[in-house]
Amino acid sequence: MDIVPMQARHIAALARIEQQCFSAPWSEQALSAELGKGLFLVAERDGQPVGYVGCQTVLDEGYITNVAVQPQARRQGVARALLAALEREGRRKGLAFVTLEVRVSNEAAIALYRGAGYEPAGRRKGFYQNPKEDALLMTCYLNGKELT
Repeated sequence: MDIVPMQARHIAALARIEQQCFSAPWSEQALSAELGKGLFLVAERDGQPVGYVGCQTVLDEGYITNVAVQPQARRQGVARALLAALEREGRRKGLAFVTLEVRVSNEAAIALYRGAGYEPAGRRKGFYQNPKEDALLMTCYLNGKELT
């Protein structure tokens, strides 16, 4: 498996992965709008996308928009590899932390993020729709400690 920066050639496949993973998937247009911005990384097998992580950046802060892996490629280390690559790139670019939202009922994702060094940092009431649900905020401090 290779982890590469998102390119225009990935967009159609990533939009299909979005449709498989989310109740409100990003469109090809929305994904295209992120080209060259932030940190968007794609996991490829045999040159074909099997997952991606998107992270918008503001100064030294990273905000993960999506972590998506094809259903048939789950539980094979794809998401963990994407998060590790994002952490490396984030440190290289001088990010202080990376944060994300995850459905409070998504125990598998929460366990994945905890294992990758993310800690609960708050809650957003009613953040998700279809179905309506709270989001757990989770943050990974890239310098190894919380900001003061």
